Amino acid sequence: MNEEDRPLKRGWTTGACATAATKAACLALTTGAFPDPVEIVLPGGQNVAFALAKSERGNGWAMAGIVKDAGDDPDVTHGALVMSTVRPGAASSGVVFKAGKGVGTVTRPGLPIPPGEASINPVPRKMIAGVVAEVLGEGADVEVEISVAGGEEMALKTLNPRLGILGGISILGTTGIVIPYSCSAWIHSIHRGVDVARAMGFDHVAGSTGNASELAVQKFHGLHEVQLIDMGDFVGGMAKYIRAHPVAKVTIAGGVAKMTKLSQGLLDVHSNRGSADLDGLAAVAVEAGADAALEARIKSANTVAEAFIEARKAGIAIGDAVAAAAWRTAAGALNSADIALEILVFNREGELMGHAPFAACHNPSRPLNRR
Repeated sequence: MNEEDRPLKRGWTTGACATAATKAACLALTTGAFPDPVEIVLPGGQNVAFALAKSERGNGWAMAGIVKDAGDDPDVTHGALVMSTVRPGAASSGVVFKAGKGVGTVTRPGLPIPPGEASINPVPRKMIAGVVAEVLGEGADVEVEISVAGGEEMALKTLNPRLGILGGISILGTTGIVIPYSCSAWIHSIHRGVDVARAMGFDHVAGSTGNASELAVQKFHGLHEVQLIDMGDFVGGMAKYIRAHPVAKVTIAGGVAKMTKLSQGLLDVHSNRGSADLDGLAAVAVEAGADAALEARIKSANTVAEAFIEARKAGIAIGDAVAAAAWRTAAGALNSADIALEILVFNREGELMGHAPFAACHNPSRPLNRR
């Protein structure tokens, strides 16, 4: 089997690694020896074993570390050393979670964990508490400190700082398993971004497909960083979450290529999901007044950006038509008269190329996209 043909390898979440490290540390406290490998049961019932990469024990404490293997997923935390230090806790305290070096602390409302707490999400907390009870008994009073080597630097490549999670990465995972290219972490960050904006009282969020459009929409509206949602290619994912967790005003901003794909009915605008239809874009240009020569140039353009440049040189403004059609696609996903939607189309220089102003998603003047 060729390398490119083999099945993609699954990996383990930071939550699973932290759980296994905690179990190893607990066993070392009770037996004086670290199990290697250490086995845990994932939420789905799978038994998995982890090799220890580090272990230390002192008077009243034990620490175990496991290197995270994200499989074939391009995960920023792949190869991270996730460590758990377990110590006796205060009487009747139960399991107390602490953020060690490289694990963030929550500072803003709206996340699954309240401000002031270590950014260890609910399912990993439940998994960790489960192995503590398994080894030390129900009601054990212990302090569990999770740390990640280099976690502060890793966090700068994530949305944690914008979400108000400071000092490191988050300990995440709902199944314990990382599915390659599932983009679950990105979707998770979109959801948490919306939650934080709502909790802080903002009634307007702006989802952007990339850095250039994010900078442009922030300048266009003068938005706080919390209002900016890095949705990437997941227009539909953001829209469907907002439909269930409403925000009064939603802006979707992106470059000409991705917004053209949105206008043509694609809610996932990644290049792997399909290319923009230049013939369709040419038809839009014709409706806007393009002659046959311009129509041919757009059809044969190498990129959507080139097509926009050709249309602009000919004095044909196709941006607003693309924005209007993109509005219909996104409005179909939002599907709520209580949400006003706006579309902004920018070029690479951050110049506004098309605009569909705010309108309720059941505005009869803009029929919902039923494709």
